[in-house]
Amino acid sequence: MSAAAASLRRLAGRSISFPLAMLGLLLLFNLVNNPQFFAITVKDGHLYGSVIDILNRASPLMIIAMGLTLVIATHGIDISVGAVVAISGAVAAALIGGQLSLGGGAGMADVTQVPLPLVLAAALGAALACGMWNGALVSMVGMQPIIATLILLVTGRGIAQLITGGQIITIYYSPYHAIGNGFLLGVPASLFIVAGVGAVLGFLARKTALGMFVEAIGMSPVASRLAGIRARSITFACYAVCGLCAGIAGLIVSSNVKSADGNNAGLLFELDAILAVVLGGTSLAGGKFTLAGSVVGALIIQTLTTTIYAVGVPPEVNLVVKALVVFVVSILQSQKVRGLLGRQRAGRVAVP
Repeated sequence: MSAAAASLRRLAGRSISFPLAMLGLLLLFNLVNNPQFFAITVKDGHLYGSVIDILNRASPLMIIAMGLTLVIATHGIDISVGAVVAISGAVAAALIGGQLSLGGGAGMADVTQVPLPLVLAAALGAALACGMWNGALVSMVGMQPIIATLILLVTGRGIAQLITGGQIITIYYSPYHAIGNGFLLGVPASLFIVAGVGAVLGFLARKTALGMFVEAIGMSPVASRLAGIRARSITFACYAVCGLCAGIAGLIVSSNVKSADGNNAGLLFELDAILAVVLGGTSLAGGKFTLAGSVVGALIIQTLTTTIYAVGVPPEVNLVVKALVVFVVSILQSQKVRGLLGRQRAGRVAVP
């Protein structure tokens, strides 16, 4: 076997190979459908184009998916991330204030009731508290993860609407808008936030023992406790980090649309985030995980959404396609199906 063939075989064996191939096929389809798909223009020093737009729009989902990856790796689940997105944006909007202020008749003035650093700290603090609540129910009370996070999924929307008074709060503060709409070195600022979150989580997961502990807990919680791993504390921390990531995404979303909507902000983000993690190669059964794969999975979902809109398919079909993908991937993830495929593969090898 040549060195090139061996390299290709090793690459094909990696869990991220399938999501990368899927993303490549989607991008290729868009290029065939639109020859200008990869075209990037520079306007006022900022980069614009379909690829830049996909990256920018996928940034909240990429952040949520990375946080959720750690939870799923512990053999858990968090279906409340969309509600936490709404809570984070609602807290930020309520503190900034939604009243239009005119400065001396010269037009709209940037005004906030609370300094921006405190706004960000309060919004992220609320999201972190939500994650800690989920973590406490799962790791300390012993509640099933889907039930524990279902509680916040239901009540979180109500909390967000109580904060906003059941109204959509418009944010008239341009420094806050820069989080989701700003540019840094010509690149959308949200991508730097994604890179920062990915760098921190990647360092903790791969450069410290934390990643190994998380995988051990996901494979066998009982064995990990017997090995001296503080399974409850690590599980609690994973849910807290997931809540914090959802809070960061909430800031980006509310900044991007310049408003907070307690009812619709982050709606169905939990479905997209779970799908992104699974498409990225992390098993719902827990254990080994890949943060990079989850990022690629989020890009696949956003590219798929963009593709559906580009070819003129009704938006309602987007939800159907996502549901079908979740169904197919979940079937392929099941132990019975994987065992059946493994036996068939072994049978073919045994045939002389």
